[in-house]
Amino acid sequence: MQGKPLRECRPSYSSNGRRMLSLAWLCGKNGAGRDAPPPSRLLDLGGGRCLAGSMSERIDCEIAVIGAGTGGIAVATASALFGMKTVLIERDRMGGYRLHGELPLQVLSAAARHAAAWREAAGFGIRYEEPDIDFAAVLRHAKNTTAAQAANDSIERLSALGVTVLQGEARFTSAASIAVGDRTVTAKRFVIATGARPALPTIPGLADIPCLTPQSAFDLTERPLHLLIIGGGGAGVALAQGFCRIGVKVTLVEQGRFLSRHDPELSDLVIDALRRDGVTLHEQTEIAQVENTVPGIVLTLRHTNGSRTRIAASHLLLAAGWQADHSTLNAMAAGIETGAQGIVTDRRLRTTNRRVFAIGAATDLQATTPVVQHHASVALKNLLFRLPARIAASAAASLVPSDPELAFVGQTESEARRSRRSIRILRRPFALNERALADGSSEGLLKVVASPLGSILGAAAVGPQAAETLQPWGLAIGNGFGIGAMQAMIAPFPARGNTAAQAATDFYRPKLFSPFGRRVVQFLARFD
Repeated sequence: MQGKPLRECRPSYSSNGRRMLSLAWLCGKNGAGRDAPPPSRLLDLGGGRCLAGSMSERIDCEIAVIGAGTGGIAVATASALFGMKTVLIERDRMGGYRLHGELPLQVLSAAARHAAAWREAAGFGIRYEEPDIDFAAVLRHAKNTTAAQAANDSIERLSALGVTVLQGEARFTSAASIAVGDRTVTAKRFVIATGARPALPTIPGLADIPCLTPQSAFDLTERPLHLLIIGGGGAGVALAQGFCRIGVKVTLVEQGRFLSRHDPELSDLVIDALRRDGVTLHEQTEIAQVENTVPGIVLTLRHTNGSRTRIAASHLLLAAGWQADHSTLNAMAAGIETGAQGIVTDRRLRTTNRRVFAIGAATDLQATTPVVQHHASVALKNLLFRLPARIAASAAASLVPSDPELAFVGQTESEARRSRRSIRILRRPFALNERALADGSSEGLLKVVASPLGSILGAAAVGPQAAETLQPWGLAIGNGFGIGAMQAMIAPFPARGNTAAQAATDFYRPKLFSPFGRRVVQFLARFD
């Protein structure tokens, strides 16, 4: 569900003290989506610097990186360690969405699993009362975890490694220079790693409604009476389940299909779990209007039969997709072509300006953290070693930290069918895995997409520890290993990892136990 860019919100506080994001501020002062951080002192740590303020200065470097998220920090750090004079520019918080969105969401999901564990314990003969959940403490733990990890992405650490960090808005002034405030940065090579920002769906009345985003939701200090979430992708689904399990009434609305990027055979199990948890779900429906009334926020849905449903809520959270975040770069001045999905690049991640590379969500709105890391590796090989490295077509991975978890690597079944005439599908239910049975969590399955000759095209799983189950499949896809390598894998027993070898064995089973296979064995049995 895409629309015009969601304008970044300045935090404000309602009468009951909750921290909200006002869409009136979401466009930022420079159309950037974020205000630049306040000026700070010059830090000189181990050869690197942090510069902010307004002094006029020209900085010459070999590599300039715009954006200090996962990909930008990886490129800047590696470049500095190889002795390149490197500048990193960031206008907002260091660490990007991985640190400030994905990590706290993972913490919330972990808390939600603990909150629900008491229900499952009865099956093992263990009974205890429903837990007392401290909402503020749960979110405080998420923020504390983020703060602990933030040291690895801090300005101080990067400066100590030799990276010069500039705080401010970057804007191209030519094919080989950018302006950051009153400073001019010239570089031999540039890397754009600006990521993406939340998109604002085209819903009447939405621009005037105070809202939360997947990042700012963790600034709440009081439990919402009713949280309404627009957007049924991975973040929206995980947030809905997480907040529901820690005592919040939640309604989740998606104009298309929930978890549309994922295989419905697997994703439907996650949606069923949300229903059991008590999340109110609306999908395949049109959002006609949203209003800010005296009692609270009111959303109106228009159904296919013409009927309407009005939903009243205390808080609104937008998780409705992403918009490329390059509007303030002045890309045209550098000869950089942009499109609906972001900055246009070739498979080496070069833009139409050969001096400039673009990675991550700046060039691909579907780029998850593993894809961003792959992009950073490809860019570094081109930048530092002049190798013609290219992004791998199979470089795709995604995790929904729901319960059960939902994850995939490589191609999904629908993607493979669009590109190939024939494929093999392998399914291995976790109910056939001894460790899953022992843990009392045998719901879900592993699904593998392979070619008729045994090349692994993709794998997906839904169930407890689905992401861990897929680790060997990601290794196989990345290295070009076939089904035979997975069939030969030896794993401790009992373990969920045994599912990999069992699924691979299923690939050979039809041939092994075919009439021809039986005739071969019977023929060989004659020779004693």
